Order: sequence, then C-alpha cells, then structure tokens
Amino acid sequence: MLALKGKVIQMTTVREVMSSPVVTVRLTTPLKDVARLLVEYKVSGLPVVDVDGTVLGVVSEADFLIKEQGPDSVRHRPLARLIGDSRASRLQLDKVQATRAADAMTAPAITIQSNRPITEAARVMTERKVNRLPVVDGERLVGIITRADLVRAYARSDEELADTIREDVITRALWLDPASFTVEVKDGIASISGHVDRKSTAEMLAHATSVVPGIVDVQARITWAMDDSRIQPAPVDLVNMLGPR
Repeated sequence: MLALKGKVIQMTTVREVMSSPVVTVRLTTPLKDVARLLVEYKVSGLPVVDVDGTVLGVVSEADFLIKEQGPDSVRHRPLARLIGDSRASRLQLDKVQATRAADAMTAPAITIQSNRPITEAARVMTERKVNRLPVVDGERLVGIITRADLVRAYARSDEELADTIREDVITRALWLDPASFTVEVKDGIASISGHVDRKSTAEMLAHATSVVPGIVDVQARITWAMDDSRIQPAPVDLVNMLGPR
C-alpha cells in the first residue's frame, strides 16, 4: 500500500500477480533433472529450497550457459582479472563442474516478500538484472514472479483501468464520491476532471492514479476550493512509506 499525507492507497501487490504453486528443486537434485524440469515446465529458472521451504538459491538457464562454456572459459581469463576476481572465478568454475543443483545455483537468492507492491518487484528485477524473483512470506517460498507476470499486470484494458481508478483510488483510498468526477482512460492515459475541497486532495488523486499498474500518464483537470499547500506537512518519502497490506 501507499501512505500519502495520512491516506492509505492500496496498490497491486506481488501476491496478486505471482504464480503459485512453484516447481522447485533441492540441493541434491541432479543437474540433468533440473534441465528436464526447465524444459518440461517451460520456465527459465527454478528455486532451490530446503525441506522447510526456505529459498537457498536459484538455478537458471544462465547457470547452464556457464557450464556449457567449459572450464577453459575460466582458465583462459587474464591473470590480472583472476587475481582481482578470484572468488567470482571459483564460483564460475564450480558451476562449470556442477553435477547437482547445489553446485550450479546462484546464491543467495534475490527474493521479495509477497505483500510488496509490484513496482518494487520491477525495480529489483531491473537493478539486479534478473528475470524472476522467488516470492516469500518470511523466508518460506509461496510463489514466483517473473517479468512476464509484471507485463500482464500492466496489460489491463482501458475499461478495467478506469474502474480501478473509480473504485480503488477515488472511493476506497480517498473516500470521495466517484460521481463527482469524470474518469476516462484511452491507451493507458487517464483523464480525470472534477472538483475537490483542497489542493492537496487534487494532488493526491493525480499521484495515486499515476501509480495504478497500466496507467502510463495522467491528465488531471481537477479544481479545488482551498489552496492548503502552505499548511501541508513535509513531503513524504513515498518509497519508505510503502508497507505491508
């Protein structure tokens, strides 16, 4: 959810778009079986879990590509690079020589809590350059979210997006009467017109609409009766204010 000037705005969470249950492997799973599962389930990576469901790492197609290159890809690296990056070289050699998931996996796994907003999942995937994130409650695996899942979340129809703005943003989050506003969405661009009591409320409405997954731009024509900008509290750090549902 998003907390803004005392208002709570529900956001699409990872749990709502993740895939579950998840195909997983154990530390001792032979690499041949891992490859078979990747092909059978048409996925690009599998979480490696402990007996209690704790995520230990991930085996992905990228790990298999390293193994396919063979030991020469590590041994022929320049000496200076080996000296400066010896740990990375050892890890890569382990992957080349791997016969089990434990040896080939990338660890620790980059995970995300199920109650986090999908915008955070997108940021983590981009910053860490990964295609998927195991989803956890605490440390226990409950699902997996991929870039494809994020794309689907943004691919809702204009009509669905307009309904979300009216119901989730205007009514539930800001406690306003949706009948007082005209809301239209075309090609992901939201147009909102109406009247509110305070300038801060108009700003909240525009901002809350902008973070609805699938909205690419907001054209707000909202008038207000009072400019309360001088009595507003200090700007809120929206990222740090994101919290669990």
